[in-house]
Amino acid sequence: MNHETLPPVAISATTRTTLMALTAIGVIGAVAGAFMAPTRMWASWLFVAYYLLGLSLAGLVFVAIHYTTGSTWSVAIRRVPEALAGTLPLAIAMLAVLFVAHPQLYGWTTDDLGSNPALAFKHMWLSRPFFLVRAFVYGAIWLLFAFAIRQRSRRQDRDGDPRWTQENFRLSAAFLVLFSFTVTLASIDWVMSLEYHWFSTIFGVYNFAGLFFSGLAAIVLIALWLESAGPLRGVLNEAHLHDLGKLMLAFSIFWMYIWFSQYMLIWYTNIPEETSYFVLRQQEGWFGLFLLNIFLNWVIPFMVLLRRDMKMQRRTMAAVAAIVLIGRAVDIYVMVFPGIVGESPTFGIWEIAVTLGGIGAFGLVLAAVLKGSPVVPIADPELVESLQYH
Repeated sequence: MNHETLPPVAISATTRTTLMALTAIGVIGAVAGAFMAPTRMWASWLFVAYYLLGLSLAGLVFVAIHYTTGSTWSVAIRRVPEALAGTLPLAIAMLAVLFVAHPQLYGWTTDDLGSNPALAFKHMWLSRPFFLVRAFVYGAIWLLFAFAIRQRSRRQDRDGDPRWTQENFRLSAAFLVLFSFTVTLASIDWVMSLEYHWFSTIFGVYNFAGLFFSGLAAIVLIALWLESAGPLRGVLNEAHLHDLGKLMLAFSIFWMYIWFSQYMLIWYTNIPEETSYFVLRQQEGWFGLFLLNIFLNWVIPFMVLLRRDMKMQRRTMAAVAAIVLIGRAVDIYVMVFPGIVGESPTFGIWEIAVTLGGIGAFGLVLAAVLKGSPVVPIADPELVESLQYH
């Protein structure tokens, strides 16, 4: 297999125009919303940025896990999660804009935490300079590892040297250790601190579960699209899909386990500082989304993917993956919006415009990343084994 035998990744002019139009809608909506409805617009901005960040990091984690464990079955489709990791600058740039332009989205930036002795540590932790320094450190670590791992993967395309695999093994092991800390702290800083009186020691693990679960769904959809478009035709097979399906089933169960663990422990102890989070989300306005979150992220994927044959059917896997991605959006919406907008959900022009803009920008960046290298790691020493995987 070489460059000449691989059809290039390309999107049609119509698709590119559509994505550019969506991006323009998002930019216009964000600018208008910043003046007309700043709270809703910036809440939507955080929602979209955090969603895209999860997909990017999930791609990088997928690659790092498979390098570290020496897994070979995923080599043929590795460029898909690598491409997701390549979209990381977009999400980090969006978050940086929010943190600089509208920090007051976080109540602790305007409230006097120092007047309450019980919040002494949070007063120190949630000081804005320290918050920005931590955000810079998280982003820098993720970007540096994403760049280094992807760069070595592409160098191997050029010279076929197996030492790049060994270097990526070491980089991936180091990244996974740092990622476990940084993703936990980032989820606490960027989402949990929206309601800074509330706390949960399992919040970081819960966010990782949703992040990686949605990333698996994105990998499935992108791989199936590349297969139907040509670049992965004859590369992606039912065994690859089956393993992706098994991972999705496992993380559906894991996500639900962590969700239930967090909810059950807070419900059982019944401490007002903890229960306030779920009391708000079980109000009449939010309760439907509260239940829909469970249904989309656990009930449907679990029931469908239990059967072995379902995990090898392309249409079924595509449908479940799409449902999971919608479920992730509901999950983040329920985490972000109640603490900002109050007792009733809001979903109107500002939320729609920013979401459409995020979809458009993500699509354009993803297409550019995929176009920048062979869609299959053609010189990886384990590629043949992956292509013959069954």
